[in-house]
Amino acid sequence: MEGTNATRAARSERRSRHRESLILGVPARFMRPRLVFLASVFVLLAFGSLMIFSASSITSLISDDMGNNPTYYVTRQLVFAAFGVVFAAILGRTDYHVLTTRVLTGIVAVTYVLLILVFLPIAGADAYGATRWIAMGPFSLQPSEFAKITVVLVGATLLSRYDEGASLREIVPLFVGAVLVPFVLVLLQPDKGTVMICGVTLVAMAYFAGVPAKWCVAVLAAAVAVMVALSFKDAYSRSRITTMLDPWEDEYGTGYQLIQGFYAFGSGGIFGVGIGMGRQKYSYLPMAYNDFILAVIGEECGLVGTVGVLVAFAVMLYAGFQIARFAPDLCGRLIACGSVSLLVIQMLLNVSGVIGNFPLSGKPIPFLSYGGSSIISSLMLVGLVYSVSRQSRLPLTEHDERRRDFAVSARPGSLAEGVVGDATPRSARASDPFAPEDGSVTSRQGRRAFTVLGGGRGAPRSDSPEGRRAERDFAERHAGARVTTDARGRKRIDLGPSASERLRTNRDRPEVRGVDRNGRTRRGDRRGR
Repeated sequence: MEGTNATRAARSERRSRHRESLILGVPARFMRPRLVFLASVFVLLAFGSLMIFSASSITSLISDDMGNNPTYYVTRQLVFAAFGVVFAAILGRTDYHVLTTRVLTGIVAVTYVLLILVFLPIAGADAYGATRWIAMGPFSLQPSEFAKITVVLVGATLLSRYDEGASLREIVPLFVGAVLVPFVLVLLQPDKGTVMICGVTLVAMAYFAGVPAKWCVAVLAAAVAVMVALSFKDAYSRSRITTMLDPWEDEYGTGYQLIQGFYAFGSGGIFGVGIGMGRQKYSYLPMAYNDFILAVIGEECGLVGTVGVLVAFAVMLYAGFQIARFAPDLCGRLIACGSVSLLVIQMLLNVSGVIGNFPLSGKPIPFLSYGGSSIISSLMLVGLVYSVSRQSRLPLTEHDERRRDFAVSARPGSLAEGVVGDATPRSARASDPFAPEDGSVTSRQGRRAFTVLGGGRGAPRSDSPEGRRAERDFAERHAGARVTTDARGRKRIDLGPSASERLRTNRDRPEVRGVDRNGRTRRGDRRGR
């Protein structure tokens, strides 16, 4: 009796170890990266609002157009953020498969309309030498910011379709119409920064989809060459390149903003002068609350605060990749990776320009810089990642696919009496952490004289790229064997009269001293070996 109780206790303890912990009713391995991702976004958003208030309070206080209100910019930023949270919640509750199938054509069409409206005199608004905004009363909308979301969705859809077997003849026209043409419309504004961000993001998504690295590097090098050529075409872009190389050549003209940013970083030192105590925002540093907010952070929070911002983005990137790891299919993985990569790439582009390592692009830092279109589009990308996270499950392995196709039978074309457990794939078991320890469920269908046959009870082929790839590998592995299919759709593999010899290669045979792998006697060396 004591032995039975001890066995039960040991079995219960073993089962409890195998049970996965839950967070808010969701398996911890899925919920933990989701919470880390949302927490990093919240920290960046809260810190960005604080720094926008600090960087813009003096400018808005002395401006009659802003009602001499020091909270003018931060109030607007919080309103925009509220709209962004609403849109993010809608996207987060929407299955991303709907966005990439049913409504993708509508999303591309809306993007086209917004990008074309910019060039119409009745809607377009000029600012800082570019036509990038649509005037909407007291607000303005920048369509290129929302075009980035379309690029991520279209890129993930096309790459996943190609992985599923679609030909280049089908993919290339869609890529030209949904990606290249919008790129041209954005370049005409002109807005080279957005094109660079989206282009690098697409290359990163292609690499994550399995495209060879040398192809990605070649495409990236060609794109850089094209962008450099376009930059030297007009004087405005040329001046940005020359300013990066030597800002003191025109320190009171084109290089003034960059030099003042250097002064801000130098004044901050290691720990900064304190939040709200910076001096460069007193009309010395132009656009301190927007493009150059990192310089204000460097002055008031020092090197520690600047590195902290980079660490927060790194945590967000890591959590996003963990969410992509548990996505149910390739499309979901690419959406998650593409969204977080785009946010980090845009941040790096801004940081590189502010510290003088890259020409200024005019692109804000996501969540930190002031800008309504920027904060709304950034939070919508967060919503896409959350939508992928809600679909999280363990990916199917080849073993799961093979087990799903297994069934038991006494002989081909018949069923027998008995009881057997139906194999449950690892991905299905992950959704129920309290499933039986052996990973099976009880089957009421009787069978006897069990013989494992491929094919199962007419189980359908997998719809996932991993499943199809496993099926192709299975077919190639057994290409030399005779494969037959019975009336119930189950496969039989005839390995010949000697299966062990067929499966074992010459290299796998045991090595015998004095005898080579072909059975011939070897000549010994000088030591007699």
